[in-house]
Amino acid sequence: MKNNEWNEELNDEIDGEKISKEIDDRDIAIEVKNLCIGYKNIKAYSIKKSLLRLKKVQVEEFQAVKNVSFTVPKGQIMGIIGKNGSGKSTMLRAIAGIFSPDSGTIDLKGHTVSLLSIGVGFQKEVTGRENILLSGMLLGFSEEEIRSKMDEIIEFADLGRFIDMPVKTYSSGMYSKLAFSITAILETEIMLIDEVLSVGDQRFKKKSFRKMKELISNKDRTVVIVSHNISTLSSLCDRVMWMHDGEIMKIGPTDEVLEEYQEFMK
Repeated sequence: MKNNEWNEELNDEIDGEKISKEIDDRDIAIEVKNLCIGYKNIKAYSIKKSLLRLKKVQVEEFQAVKNVSFTVPKGQIMGIIGKNGSGKSTMLRAIAGIFSPDSGTIDLKGHTVSLLSIGVGFQKEVTGRENILLSGMLLGFSEEEIRSKMDEIIEFADLGRFIDMPVKTYSSGMYSKLAFSITAILETEIMLIDEVLSVGDQRFKKKSFRKMKELISNKDRTVVIVSHNISTLSSLCDRVMWMHDGEIMKIGPTDEVLEEYQEFMK
């Protein structure tokens, strides 16, 4: 169920910029200030020319996240939506500690965090079972804690004999099952979810959706969900942030933001 106490807009519009209302620091789980992240892109033909003519390689820089600031209160389920290339996943990986910001700060207030995303976090040469141990340790759990949850993770993932096969043999659906199961059973205080709820067979989608609703019913757990699925965000989120070209277009109550986003995308 949604936490209705957070279902009010937490931002006012002043001089065209969003500023957050003051929230007790103890009630904040994630605080992002002036976050900027860029990529450097070297074109293949530029490398070839530089080798043949001894010219300097042409480097183009793309700003994926542009001076973004927001807070996520403890216990809130916040959705992030936007077209492909809007900076959603880049920002989520920065919050998870995978990417380093070029400038700005990310403060998780000492909370444990896990990122659930296809293509992130697994060693493809080793088995699913071994990846459960590795992933759990990266999340800060002891080997004893992980082994105590091992059977539950394997049962939930429902991969059969593939659990003892290298992850490189997995389909994207199998990968998502294992990734979701690890994050769902080894519970952290902050969960970051990047499109994983939309991957996998129909049976697993329903099971993972039910499990997610169970996890976020804990008022102390903070969840950030990146998704293009309007119905998923509408069903699960208290608040939604709409990103466009690396910037925040709007942040506020779920239905209000999603309605504006859909109108914009027509």
